Amino acid sequence: MSGPAEADAKYTVISADGHAGADLLDYRPYLESKYHAEFDAWAATFVNPYEDLLHGDAARNWDSARRLADLERDGIVAEVLFPNTIPPFYPSMSLGAQQPSAEEYELRWAGLRAHNRWMADFCSQAPGRRAGTCQVLLGNMDDAVDEVRWAREHGLFGGVLLPGTPPGTSVPQLYSDVYEPLWAVCEELDMPINHHAGSASPDIGQEPASRACYMVEITWFAHRAMWHLIYGGAFKRHPGLKFVLTEQGSGWVPGVLELLDYYHRALVRRMSSAMDDAGAITAESRFGAGIAEAVGLAPREYWKQNFYLGASFMRPDEVPLRHAIGLEKLMWGGDYPHDEGTFPYSREALRNSFAGLPHEEITAILGGNAARVYGFDLAALDALAAAVGPTVGEIDEPLGKVPADATSPTFGTDRVLRVW
Repeated sequence: MSGPAEADAKYTVISADGHAGADLLDYRPYLESKYHAEFDAWAATFVNPYEDLLHGDAARNWDSARRLADLERDGIVAEVLFPNTIPPFYPSMSLGAQQPSAEEYELRWAGLRAHNRWMADFCSQAPGRRAGTCQVLLGNMDDAVDEVRWAREHGLFGGVLLPGTPPGTSVPQLYSDVYEPLWAVCEELDMPINHHAGSASPDIGQEPASRACYMVEITWFAHRAMWHLIYGGAFKRHPGLKFVLTEQGSGWVPGVLELLDYYHRALVRRMSSAMDDAGAITAESRFGAGIAEAVGLAPREYWKQNFYLGASFMRPDEVPLRHAIGLEKLMWGGDYPHDEGTFPYSREALRNSFAGLPHEEITAILGGNAARVYGFDLAALDALAAAVGPTVGEIDEPLGKVPADATSPTFGTDRVLRVW
């Protein structure tokens, strides 16, 4: 549904957060042949550390027909796809892996390129319904730029998955000028840059408290990309760049924008005072001297111009903030096939969060915004949704009882903390 309609009309639901990947040995045909012997030796001794990739449900990552059936059952007709399985030569899934050393780079890069080629084939099995993302590494900009061009030419219209740069990593932080070629090619080709939670956290060890600390900090470390690119001037130089922050919550946005704007105002005051000797020069402005001109607009203006949110399993108490965040920025995601995702209760999740909202707002969050950001053909998807999408009347009905076996935090009763 591209706009509000009667109670029996169907919403067109696009999940802005899905995950897919090949079974480990199925990556072999996508590797250059010169790596086959080394891959065979590596795969023979590799032990998968992820339980959800060891049981029968792991096939949801690569079984195209099963995946489509699952999603259609949940009322979803299209999705943006991030990686989920482990590509060749990686000790863990690439989404959460640290940048490789110079010695490891060649094999890790070959593995990611194999994944990208598998992803292109997987998306081609459901034309127009899967916006696959292209993985890159940050250690070699020539390689990264070439891969982005390959991805656009081969139908990965989900854009680029930007790795994180945790503190202590071997590559420059995201505000560095070394990434200028990557920002430029993404703007040129209209390839959204996606930054998904999970790749930006530093190693915090194996102490008993480490897992709890990781859960508290994982989204904050992912948010860092936002102010790194703003303060690095990327959006001043590339006003057409699209930057999507996915599976990082949404309630943090208004407070962080206020914080970033505060420091921007301090920088502007510093520059103004230096020119006309008017106004106070604060400690903050001294600390940030010299970057106001490079940044350009206030962070809030860049948010309006360049940023979007993959608002995975959006919770009811985040919904009242939608206008403070920007209704046009929000794209609902189901996070299939993860345990924290909404499957098989996506319809219930939508009722739980969106019942009672104006229909045109629900239409935008559930599909319209994602179609605009990623370039889905909304008219074609509307035709599919006419058969499988949730009805207006269905989503209007508040959810009375949460399914007993639902595992998604969207059904949680605790309020979302909006510290970040």
